[in-house]
Amino acid sequence: MRWSIAHFLPHAQMTFLVEAYAFFYQLADSFAFLVLCGLGLAIIFGMMGVINLAHGEFIMCGAYVTVLSARAGLPLPFAMLCGTLAAGLVGLILEFLIIRRLYHRLFDSIVATWALSLIATQGMLIVAGPSIEGLKTPFGSFELGEYSFSVYRALLPLIALLLLGALYWLFVRTRFGIYSRATIQDADMARALGANTRRIYSQTFTLGAALAGLTGALYAPTITAVPTMGQAFIVQSFVTVVVSGADVMLGLAPSAAVLAFIQSLLAKSYGQLIGQIGLLMTVIIVVRVLPKGISGWVLQRNGGR
Repeated sequence: MRWSIAHFLPHAQMTFLVEAYAFFYQLADSFAFLVLCGLGLAIIFGMMGVINLAHGEFIMCGAYVTVLSARAGLPLPFAMLCGTLAAGLVGLILEFLIIRRLYHRLFDSIVATWALSLIATQGMLIVAGPSIEGLKTPFGSFELGEYSFSVYRALLPLIALLLLGALYWLFVRTRFGIYSRATIQDADMARALGANTRRIYSQTFTLGAALAGLTGALYAPTITAVPTMGQAFIVQSFVTVVVSGADVMLGLAPSAAVLAFIQSLLAKSYGQLIGQIGLLMTVIIVVRVLPKGISGWVLQRNGGR
């Protein structure tokens, strides 16, 4: 489906509208990418203290299962659900076999998850080959001036905001969220008060893995599925979560918005490479100026509440 509104507006207004919308579209697309990349890692790293270097491979798992399920005949929404559940199941198994022995062992978790990342990447290369046939991006595109924009990618920022709202509700308004935050803050006290901390850790890690799988599923129609695709996500994931600070539910959206704005502004003016460099430079500056991240700055401004 393609449609154009160029004939409705004068040329000068149309040019301004096109340039403004092109920048806003790029900004929203970068925001969605950073938020969706960071959601699963925000829970596993930001809340549980496990540096999961296999986060990108959970995203790859979601993308591969989505593509294979869709090619097997499943409608795309159900294929995405399969990709999300598959990544969550893998996360549950790995948490039971490996990760639960590494809580509060920061450097050990880095080595273990890095090894898992290498195994997953090379294993997928052996099993599935260097790439698999991708999916067609749904919903078509629309034209504005001389540019063409994907309807599907325009919807991703809305999906990212809905997921943020759902996670906020889950961790603030539900019993699971209360137990999870209590376990993360003081596991011994939570255990003394009757919380099953082992089960909570397992559920939380599984949720983070499933969210990573959902990210891969959502981006499966827009990218080529390759064994190394996780590397394209993991840098932005860590960047966003680090800038968010300790309270990732509070800081994830603002940090993604700030980083997306700077990246989009530089990319529009100087190209994608400068945009990526500007993104990394922004992280260095934010970490230097705000060592507790954006959420720490917000909490400090509000008196620690």
